[in-house]
Amino acid sequence: MSKEVLEKYVIQHIEASTDEVIFFSWHGGEPLLAGIGFFRSVVELQKKYVPSGRKILNGIQTNGTLIDEEWCSFFADENFIVGISIDGPQNMHDNFRMTSAGKPSFTRALKGFRSLKRSNIETEILCVVNSDNVNHPLAVYRFFKEFGVKYITFLPLVEQQTGSANGLSAISVPSLAFGEFLCTVFDEWVEKDIGNVKIQIIEEAIRPAFNQEHTLCIFRETCGRVPVLEQNGDFYSCDHYVDIDHLVGNIMTGSLTVFLDGEQQQSFGMLKKTTLPKYCLDCDVRSMCNGECPKNRFMKTPDGENGLNYLCGSYKLFFNHALPFIEAIATVWKKQK
Repeated sequence: MSKEVLEKYVIQHIEASTDEVIFFSWHGGEPLLAGIGFFRSVVELQKKYVPSGRKILNGIQTNGTLIDEEWCSFFADENFIVGISIDGPQNMHDNFRMTSAGKPSFTRALKGFRSLKRSNIETEILCVVNSDNVNHPLAVYRFFKEFGVKYITFLPLVEQQTGSANGLSAISVPSLAFGEFLCTVFDEWVEKDIGNVKIQIIEEAIRPAFNQEHTLCIFRETCGRVPVLEQNGDFYSCDHYVDIDHLVGNIMTGSLTVFLDGEQQQSFGMLKKTTLPKYCLDCDVRSMCNGECPKNRFMKTPDGENGLNYLCGSYKLFFNHALPFIEAIATVWKKQK
């Protein structure tokens, strides 16, 4: 991203943010390839334009292979939250995460994670659940616990591929296996780790019982509040829809605020709710799922209606499995209140 586009973006992002804490989220590809100088410029611009009495927080998602002491010092000084992508123990991680030279990346990723921990940087793990590690839920979960991980997100890999037998890549997670994976992890978490480990999907499953809105876009009734800005300033409705049909505008000739509140983005967000099939509308755990991400709604319901999420079986299995526990803690909380 050029300095001109970056400055325009920082100014407009601050202007478009209504909360006291203004959050910036840096993703790639691999964002650390932009270089530490780029992110020093980011922080300088943020400090230049942040209004008095407000705070800026940065989050960055990385594969961890480039993290060294200089990066750690910078992240610590500037209070970055760092997410690292690790898919479990070495044999599972290295199955699909190779370097550009075709070499395993686990050792470098783990070294990066340990460097962050030594520097007391708030770190989250993003674990992509695929066709391999989905068969080893406890091995994956316990591996993270051994390293003192406190925040974990399990992201199911659903990758459509034209010409394959089922329309998906071979490394995509099987539709029901992801739910079984989550149930197994949940049972161990309930027994041993409540209060010590936060797992994003469990946190989200609990929110409706306390009348709280989902924080994760895939489980909200509508979407559109997590757009993507590309390096040339192009604004797209969502990072799953970076195509000409979802190009809203460019910040060099328009404004983030106008794009976010404009008709095109609002219509995109409402489609998630208005296109839910009846099978979903009648579902007992609809409030916990809301049809998940529209990008995964390419299946047919048992009645033959279009728009069923590929992971529907997994989510129904997991949310129903977790529901008795969630209802129990909600009952206790209401009595205490």
